[in-house]
Amino acid sequence: QVQLVESGGGLVQPGGSLRLSCTVSGIIVRLHAMGWYRQAPGSQRELVASIFSGGIYYADSVKGRFTISRDTGSNTVDLQMISLKPEDTAIYYCNRITSNYPWGQGTQVTVSS
Repeated sequence: QVQLVESGGGLVQPGGSLRLSCTVSGIIVRLHAMGWYRQAPGSQRELVASIFSGGIYYADSVKGRFTISRDTGSNTVDLQMISLKPEDTAIYYCNRITSNYPWGQGTQVTVSS
């Protein structure tokens, strides 16, 4: 059974940094396109970054500030976020791209003074 467990969120001031981690069980992340998504209050879930065999994708809103990576040894997918802005506030989720796996609990990122 595939399980996705996000961690690392929290409250951070504008301009601060956070590193999110997605611990994956049931699949080998090296063999799948994986992504980080976020859902802000009152908004639809959106893809912010993905990593796949052909490369890496970033949404324009986070390009240059977020870095997605995977660790084959620990079977995790991480998202390093710097220069955070209030508009980055959202619940962040990881999942396989174009999958029907259940969503995890997500991890809350709040950027505020």
